[in-house]
Amino acid sequence: MKTKNLTREIILWAIVLIPLVYLALVWNRLPEQVAVHFNLQGEADGWASKSSLILIVMGTTALLNLIMLALPHIDPKRKLAQMGSKYHQLRFILVVFMAALSVFLIHHALNPDIARQNIHFLLIGGLFIALGNYFQAVKPNYFIGIRTPWTLESEQVWRRTHRLGGILWIVGGILLIALAFLPEWGMQQALYITVIALTVLIPVVYSFMIYRQERCGLGQQT
Repeated sequence: MKTKNLTREIILWAIVLIPLVYLALVWNRLPEQVAVHFNLQGEADGWASKSSLILIVMGTTALLNLIMLALPHIDPKRKLAQMGSKYHQLRFILVVFMAALSVFLIHHALNPDIARQNIHFLLIGGLFIALGNYFQAVKPNYFIGIRTPWTLESEQVWRRTHRLGGILWIVGGILLIALAFLPEWGMQQALYITVIALTVLIPVVYSFMIYRQERCGLGQQT
């Protein structure tokens, strides 16, 4: 393994370890039962023993990192490998996000009265902005990106859909961060669901529309 690649892996695995180290440091201060799931109102509605945090942290950080490490090797079209450093930057973003989310989950277990939902908006919004910036760098593949039947059928549809999707995700991320500063809880939830729905559904519908245009254009040529 090249020195640059080795350094990259060491950094990524060090980030993976941060939530586990934090969990170990506060283990004796954690209650025996901790909240592990929350409803749309930000209220805890799922509880488990504090030992479950070990599995949650491992599943959201270490397992994610292993999956992202393996994907380029099992991609039949080798498109992820062609992304080069862009893919590993995307991997870095996802690992950092999940590590931050794990740290916050542990911190919330220690301090259940903190404003959990506002931090949630900030984290999700930041992730949307970061991913939106990388959408145009994602090559057509079966694992990551806006994978609809129409984007997978045409590279042109893939590129145009991800160009629009990138803009939408950046704008959506900014809106989600803004939600953290809204005082009214009901409005926060309604806008949160609306932003998520639009950033997901619009690229899907758009990919179908431009695929149909492309097929009709080819049909007219023949």
